[in-house]
Amino acid sequence: MADLSGVRGTWVQTERAAHEAWAALIGRQPRAAALLHLLVANMDRSGALVASQATLGKLMGVSVATIKRALIVLTDECWIDVVRVGSERGGVNAYVVNRRVAWADKRENQRYAAFDARILVSEEEQDSPIRNDRPPLRQLPALSPGDMQLPHGDGMPPPAQSSLVDPDLPAIPRE
Repeated sequence: MADLSGVRGTWVQTERAAHEAWAALIGRQPRAAALLHLLVANMDRSGALVASQATLGKLMGVSVATIKRALIVLTDECWIDVVRVGSERGGVNAYVVNRRVAWADKRENQRYAAFDARILVSEEEQDSPIRNDRPPLRQLPALSPGDMQLPHGDGMPPPAQSSLVDPDLPAIPRE
């Protein structure tokens, strides 16, 4: 597979409250939480992923029925939005996690093609009319006023700073 590091990064970011809610979802609905992880790990910069339920099931090692049940949980609880692309028989769904979510790349995706596409979806192809009265999607990565991003990872060892450990003894300067 072609190197996608210039297209998608290798990390995602979540705000603390969303991460805690995600942890609670793991306890209540573990398959839905696992599917959300899969969607986030494979979404593009816009927070969307177009994939068949059969492909999602294969990646998770579960049945299509399990994927359908997990998607109901994720949509009902406003973790994702599902947009149908094409007709009910032969169409595929686009799963939208969040507009502000950073993108990620799956480490071992050599058997699957990844690409960016502009997708147009008509209201007639949807299961129900498009509604604007739905609650907003959960906002995963957001910084509150005064918050700062912190570096993460091993990093380099600190320099030797004996002046911070040793007492500051008085000295007579040499001439």
